[in-house]
Amino acid sequence: MSRQPHILITDDEKSIRNILRDILEFEKYSVLEAENGEEALSLIGNEQIDLVILDIKMKGMDGIEVLERIKERIPELPVIMISGHGTIQIAVDAAKKGAFDFVEKPPDLNRLLITVRNALQSSELIRENRQMRAELHGAKDIIGNSPVMDRIRKTIGKIAASSSRVLITGENGTGKELVARSIHNLSKRSSKKFVDVNCAAIPSELLESELFGHEKGAFTGASERRIGKFEQADGGTLFLDEIGDMSQDAQAKVLRALQENQIVRVGGSETIDVDVRIISATNKNLQEEIENGRFREDLYHRLSVIPIQIPPLRKRKEDIPLLAKTFLARLGKEDIVFSGKEFSDEALEVMKGLSWTGNIRELQNAVERLALLSPEDTITAQDVESLVVGRTSSKKVLGEIIDDTESFQEYKEHAERLFLIKKLEKYDWNVSATAEAIDIQRSHIYNKMKKYDIER
Repeated sequence: MSRQPHILITDDEKSIRNILRDILEFEKYSVLEAENGEEALSLIGNEQIDLVILDIKMKGMDGIEVLERIKERIPELPVIMISGHGTIQIAVDAAKKGAFDFVEKPPDLNRLLITVRNALQSSELIRENRQMRAELHGAKDIIGNSPVMDRIRKTIGKIAASSSRVLITGENGTGKELVARSIHNLSKRSSKKFVDVNCAAIPSELLESELFGHEKGAFTGASERRIGKFEQADGGTLFLDEIGDMSQDAQAKVLRALQENQIVRVGGSETIDVDVRIISATNKNLQEEIENGRFREDLYHRLSVIPIQIPPLRKRKEDIPLLAKTFLARLGKEDIVFSGKEFSDEALEVMKGLSWTGNIRELQNAVERLALLSPEDTITAQDVESLVVGRTSSKKVLGEIIDDTESFQEYKEHAERLFLIKKLEKYDWNVSATAEAIDIQRSHIYNKMKKYDIER
């Protein structure tokens, strides 16, 4: 490792922590301490830890439970279990739960250091392999230690190995494609292609050709045969993004392909067998789309075998500091211009207080802006106030919204939210007065405030 490995010692006996700290610091390791499981999990969520040395018998949450929680959150993080009451059964149980090794108290110096060295080497190999795999597939880790993101990662781990269809819902910018790629990368299909189609970006008259391909001469301009996305993804995963924007005609043909596992190219007669796993995503409420006759209920049930709802960033604000630090660290790796930059605690607190209507995408853009324009190496609360808050407040001009949004629907939602905030501020947050002034019902304002998470 290019930096000092960070080792977390978790033990409720201070004397043991002191012994282990002396041993490890003598070997030039960086050491953190926790005296219970809750403190350890908190540190793991907020610091970059390379190895955990964990006592089995502790007050409160015992070591085995802490081990299970760690493996749910960060499966690749190595954990060495220690105990003064070691038995073969305890060691076997710890290994089954994912522990790297088991060491008895008091630890033998040479045995401990060899185990630590091996665990760190193993962790580094896993990290490098995952990084290479992620780069190969164009994916990055799902970041966040909030309970909801833990549940999403756990769900992905459970469903990845199957071929069940998955429907991912959430606002624009929440990371739906990232979740889809994670499912694919952990699946048995990971050696095959991950093919993505943005259904909203392709004109309805061309979508059928995009999905199923066409034969030469099928229509004006079809000068040669084209292989569609279903065939390209054969054996792998087909990601249908913005599925809610698909035309009724295309929905019917996709439904038939899912029912029969077969397609016919446009202008052709040959039936082609396809084996694809379908993962779809949308920012729309498909139940409402069904009620309004814009989406087929039978297709919805075909697609939503496994539903995954990704919350907006404003609903998991505890993840914002970790996300911001991660984005800043990535910028530092990509360009020397950004290296050495860091956030002050006060800056991160200000960022946690923002609404982030553009979600992860908006946060990532804001971090890059702060990295470029903040005058010092430490990004301060004042930097955030001037470079971010000033741009995302109710005074944000429509031209800037256009720059920050990628779809008409997203633009409308941004504009509507800012319009309501501006009017509510004008009438001192009196909903009745605001409703009368802009000529809509009070109930509609309350619904919009709930939808856009608008608070005084």
